Amino acid sequence: MDPTQFDPEKINEIIERYQDKKWGLIPLLQDVQETIGFIPPESIEPIANALHMHPSQVQGVITFYSGFSLKPKGRYVLKVCRGTACHVKGSRSLLRMIQRDLHLEEGETSPDYQFTLETVACLGACFLAPTMMVNRDYFGKLNPTKVTSVLSEYSKDSKEA
Repeated sequence: MDPTQFDPEKINEIIERYQDKKWGLIPLLQDVQETIGFIPPESIEPIANALHMHPSQVQGVITFYSGFSLKPKGRYVLKVCRGTACHVKGSRSLLRMIQRDLHLEEGETSPDYQFTLETVACLGACFLAPTMMVNRDYFGKLNPTKVTSVLSEYSKDSKEA
């Protein structure tokens, strides 16, 4: 499925739940992100109108928080930790391995929208260094064999879907 093709009606349903509630901007954006997989740029104006805000205010919140994206992401978002503990334990070489195996650079999404590769300053799991996340699942004490295993599991899942 091409995530750039979404049902605008789903966004309208979410907007209606937060209509006239300026405090609801972040929960509304979270709901859109969760439902659609990203925040379509064309939804900014209707969101702003529903909350009696300027589109630039909505855009500012979206671009400020790294959890929000204006571009579609892959079904599986891989976040590789760049924190000190992970760096010392070899996360840089694991990142290069992932880049090579998935043919992705940092911040890129695969053409089939299966994977997005990101790095983060810290995942907060230093005791498991080096770590990465796939969507909401943590993987720690990584080495090349474990990374290959994780990638193959998610690659298999994406072929079965």
